[in-house]
Amino acid sequence: MTGYLLRRLAGALAVVLVLTAVVYATFYIAPGDPARLACGPRCNPEQIAQVRAQLSLDDPVYTQYWHFLQGLVTGHDYSTGAGVLHCDAPCFGLSYQNNQQVTDMLVERLPATASLAVGAMAVWLLLGTATGLLSALRRGGITERVLTWLTLAGTATPVFISGLGLLMLFCAYLAWLPFPTYVPLTDDPEQWAWNMLLPWAALGLLESAKYARLTRSSLLETLAEDHIRTFRAYGATERSLVGRHALRGAVAPVIALSAADFGSMFGNAVLTEMMFGLPGIGQLLVHATTTLDLPVVVAVVMVTGTAVVLANILADVLHAAADRRVVLR
Repeated sequence: MTGYLLRRLAGALAVVLVLTAVVYATFYIAPGDPARLACGPRCNPEQIAQVRAQLSLDDPVYTQYWHFLQGLVTGHDYSTGAGVLHCDAPCFGLSYQNNQQVTDMLVERLPATASLAVGAMAVWLLLGTATGLLSALRRGGITERVLTWLTLAGTATPVFISGLGLLMLFCAYLAWLPFPTYVPLTDDPEQWAWNMLLPWAALGLLESAKYARLTRSSLLETLAEDHIRTFRAYGATERSLVGRHALRGAVAPVIALSAADFGSMFGNAVLTEMMFGLPGIGQLLVHATTTLDLPVVVAVVMVTGTAVVLANILADVLHAAADRRVVLR
């Protein structure tokens, strides 16, 4: 296990290094002038030249890229009107809009995105796994057909449609829940949970349909294996077969996929945060994109890309832990 993790981490480091090169080339070397974006539309050529010198954009491309990597590892010093500002590692630079450290902006927005991700993951695992198990155990009947139809409808429904429907039903029509307003967990846990229920449901329902279909197919495949038929021939009850033997093998791919989806769920999280007004990283990315705040966009892309790489390693490890037949090499 240790050797496998070391090899995967080394491979992940190489992938992240390639990601930094692609991101830097896309946002800083592609046609466009970062100095003009940082200075603003009303700057004259002298002011743009001053900003270019402050950002070291007159250096060769390889020197700029080295400074970018160096900032991610050890931090970087920036010249501002108020003097020299040190940016702690990992340093993604200063925002073009408010001259604030991008790392601090990400840390400030991270709790809202983490709250959404963890809660939605719990919803899709519980609801998706339970629906898939029930559909597999009731195969061939009306229950399976109804659940299959619901999962297909859930897969085809975009998150902004389900979110809008939940808002209209539970907030406007039934008035059971308040319109979501993000409250930090440390301030009031009860209000935090109440205000996060609808965002969790909107994002979790979309993903739960996929997990219901995966759980159903995995359980049916496991129940058809030779050792399950042997246990059934010896008189084992269906409940014992499912609970003690089939369930572990069927849930293993679900656990692995959930770890990978947790790292790559950012696309749907952006829509969910914008719809429910959550001050998370997704909302920050949309604002940075509309204002052409390149350091913020680069930081969000780097953080989410690194999360996907690490989540895939975690998925392989969890798959092996849940299914003893899987050998990590």
